[in-house]
Amino acid sequence: MKQTIAPGLAGAPTEVDVVVIGLGITGAGVALDAVTRGLSVLAVDAHDLAFGTSRWSSKMVHGGLRYLAQGQIGVAHESAVERGILMEVTAPHLTHAMPILVPLNSSLSPAQSLLTRAGLAAGDMLRRGARTDAETLPRPRRLSATETLSLAPGLRRAGLRGGLLSWDGQLEDDARLVTTVARTAAAYGAQVRTRARVLSATGTGVQLRDELSGATTPVSARAVINATGVWAGELVDDVVLRPSRGTHLVLRADSLPGLQVSVFAPVPGESSRFVLVLPQPDGTIYVGLTDEAIEGDIPDVPTPTEPEIGFLLDVVSAAFARQLHRADVVGAFAGLRPLIDSGDGSTADLSRRHAVLTSSTGVVTVVGGKLTTYRQMAEDAVDAAVVRAGLAAGACHTRNLPLLGAAPHPVLAALEQPARLVRRYGTDAELVLASAREISGLCDAELLAPVAEGIPVTLAELLFGITHEGAADVDDLLDRRTRIGLVPVDRERARPAAERALAIARHATDEFARRLRSEREADWTTRGADS
Repeated sequence: MKQTIAPGLAGAPTEVDVVVIGLGITGAGVALDAVTRGLSVLAVDAHDLAFGTSRWSSKMVHGGLRYLAQGQIGVAHESAVERGILMEVTAPHLTHAMPILVPLNSSLSPAQSLLTRAGLAAGDMLRRGARTDAETLPRPRRLSATETLSLAPGLRRAGLRGGLLSWDGQLEDDARLVTTVARTAAAYGAQVRTRARVLSATGTGVQLRDELSGATTPVSARAVINATGVWAGELVDDVVLRPSRGTHLVLRADSLPGLQVSVFAPVPGESSRFVLVLPQPDGTIYVGLTDEAIEGDIPDVPTPTEPEIGFLLDVVSAAFARQLHRADVVGAFAGLRPLIDSGDGSTADLSRRHAVLTSSTGVVTVVGGKLTTYRQMAEDAVDAAVVRAGLAAGACHTRNLPLLGAAPHPVLAALEQPARLVRRYGTDAELVLASAREISGLCDAELLAPVAEGIPVTLAELLFGITHEGAADVDDLLDRRTRIGLVPVDRERARPAAERALAIARHATDEFARRLRSEREADWTTRGADS
């Protein structure tokens, strides 16, 4: 079986042009950018694909409106441009237009309503400036109270004057984007290895430890790029960050029944701050997010706090007729933003601009930024590494490079494959099902059945996560190749299916190895008889 992404360092190269440290969205993007310029690449992560910040986002492809409101015009334009590239070129199969409703109610004064409307108009100017088609993201408009309630029937009706409807980008899944970028990099020849921890790094090489075997391996490189996000300062001394925590809640869809759009609920007393209510295709709703500075050691997996959870519930309850309670929260997650420390001020005021820095030992570090602009961040980081190391590299191709499975929407709509697989894998939907058939011998009905009642993930997806996406255990499958793990009770119900998928893959691997040994033994016997 062909494995495009692998855990551990067995068979990995010990000399390459570029070592990439970190396999979140930026590191995966760096690996893809570098390998498509003709460079040999080894990309490693101590844990797994999308283990850190990249899986804890709002699953949005931001157009930069918030940054425009803060006066960060360059960041806003860059976000709008990169959003358009993602939605129209890079990953149209993993992104879609997300309708956003801002209710005009008593929490929003007429002056604030006017300010919000002006902001949405400015956001549409960003879209046009980025040359994103109105078919991809329609223009904003004002809605009547009746139209508003038809899209979000659970809104509080008292004082509702109508709503403002606008559009932004939404990801099928942030971790799926990371995995697809990494798969694409591997398809172009990059070595992508998880469970490979960097013990030390300089501009000319790294010392790695295989977290599966414990063996250490030196790897020499002409350039080393640090894309570890909030952990960047642990590898080099000259990076100062002020991480902030953004917390989200996970609700069942029936907590706010009939919701057809995302709702931006105004935070009482704030002129331009909202809590996002984001319906997901799997029957859940995400509510977020907070912005809390963190101090001290950076945890591998951040934990939401009860005050943050209470704040989010209170804001949403003020906008909707149904009072939400702690019991409505079936899951919660938090991510850490790798904000560059630029002096005094709250983390909410820090710039989301990224920076590319070179350490005293020659390691190129890319920090700051956000998920939407990962491609530009990767391009800038590789540009810096190429110049510093004098690498013979081609130009950047990623602006016009579709990821695996990408295709225009009419092509995707015409695919005769299960809708869920098309939504998550695009034109690779057929590959997902075919490879699952090959290693399991099961019929399509069993491969495509939900792994548990109310959980739409299929056995075919779990098997593909192992055979083509490097998943090594239950955690990889439930927490990153799929997002079942966001709801702990669902995670336990899906565990048997993940264990079954791993057993099927192990059996197929053992059977393949047995056949290979038999063929070699037969070949040796034949050669012996001939001699």
